[in-house]
Amino acid sequence: MGLLVFDIGGSAVKYGYWNGETLESKNQFTTPGTWIEMKAALKNVAEQMEQPFDGVGISAPGVVNVQTQKIEGISAIPYIHNFDIFGELRELFGLPVAIENDANCAGMAEFYQGAAKGYQNVAFVVIGTGIGGALFVNGEISKGAHLYGGEFGLMFLDGGETFSVLGTAVQMAWRYCERKGLEKTAYSGKEVFEFAEAGDELAKEEVENFYEHLTQGLFSIQFAFDPEVIVLGGGISAKDGLLDEINQRMAQKLAQHNLNDFVPKIVLCEYRNDANLVGAAANYAAQEHK
Repeated sequence: MGLLVFDIGGSAVKYGYWNGETLESKNQFTTPGTWIEMKAALKNVAEQMEQPFDGVGISAPGVVNVQTQKIEGISAIPYIHNFDIFGELRELFGLPVAIENDANCAGMAEFYQGAAKGYQNVAFVVIGTGIGGALFVNGEISKGAHLYGGEFGLMFLDGGETFSVLGTAVQMAWRYCERKGLEKTAYSGKEVFEFAEAGDELAKEEVENFYEHLTQGLFSIQFAFDPEVIVLGGGISAKDGLLDEINQRMAQKLAQHNLNDFVPKIVLCEYRNDANLVGAAANYAAQEHK
């Protein structure tokens, strides 16, 4: 028997069937506007799934507190917070349910099945509109005393700004557009990279700042937590030449501080868009064996 897995996002809910090794029957629906509508949509997926399953794994935004059986904190989906969501979903499906934070799920996919398989101490850094992540210590996910472990984006880097603000291509593009006097979403990060390669001086400046701040953040993570490997996730992980840029800048920072004991190992994620679904399955399996 396999698992039904969901990845609940602010704009869409992805789902699929985990057969124990791979994802099948992947699809998605638009995120409903209310909890009642969400439960109906989740139930409909379960009833339409052709493969048999004996549990449900869910990746969700927010601070997932397994002890209180609630999703705390804040997210783009306010109605999933601060009630016994675990209990309601167990009743809805009539099956065991495991829920975990989406960044933690993505990290677990890479830790158990992907780019970090075989390592014991790992920092997973997911780079999107902001920066999130997950930290694994001695083979276990480390959520911290207040469940904020891996929230690397809250680190302050420069001028009172955080890693989330300075170290993502999305916000790099926003700054470029604002400096051009345009709506901040007029151009994407991909387009700003292309403008820089074509010689646009403003784009070159913003791209330089992006790489510099991204490397600063990764440098801080490496020497604060000392992982064996840092795994980069999110859309930027698909950019050609990303690791070359980071490694070159990392080497300069190591030399600047006379750090020559080792070179940080930075790799790209393997699962990309499927990471949260695979991680929801990995989390279910981990909870089952506790």
